[in-house]
Amino acid sequence: MSNSLLVEQCRDKNPKAQLALYKQYCDGMFIVASRYLKDTAAAEDAMQVAFIKAFKKIEQFSGDVTFGAWLKRIVINTCLDELKKKKIYKEEINEQTLHIEDEGEVGWETDDGTTMIEINQAIEKLSPNYKNVVQLFLIEGYDHQEIAEVLGITESASRTNLHRGKIQLQQTLKHLQYGTGY
Repeated sequence: MSNSLLVEQCRDKNPKAQLALYKQYCDGMFIVASRYLKDTAAAEDAMQVAFIKAFKKIEQFSGDVTFGAWLKRIVINTCLDELKKKKIYKEEINEQTLHIEDEGEVGWETDDGTTMIEINQAIEKLSPNYKNVVQLFLIEGYDHQEIAEVLGITESASRTNLHRGKIQLQQTLKHLQYGTGY
């Protein structure tokens, strides 16, 4: 059955269609939630809450993006809300001292021997502000305007946090390259 037909049936509150969509997307959405909430139970809870929100607000799904992309955004926002509740997320930034960095100053190149596991571990070591911006930009593909909206920060803060996160990532990955990361 196609996604568009399942979505239409979900609009009619069909539980079988809801279950079919859940089964189709639950594994992928759990992976997304796990990127933000390291506790498996918290990631599962956030994913469940996101599905409930999606099914309650299915009327707002316009179809201009795929259902999976729409659901993924709900999952990410739910995870970020959870982090905000725990107050893990907040870190003071002095807006007067923010400096918008040139995007070309720090690249994303790493040594060819660097694995995705090492990159993910390096991202995990970033401070929460840097980590969330780097994840949203690099992994999820959000632009600075979207990141600013989702995180409730300015675009310049997003750019600055991304730049600083890139520098920390490069330093961490450089240490791994020289064998000092273990």
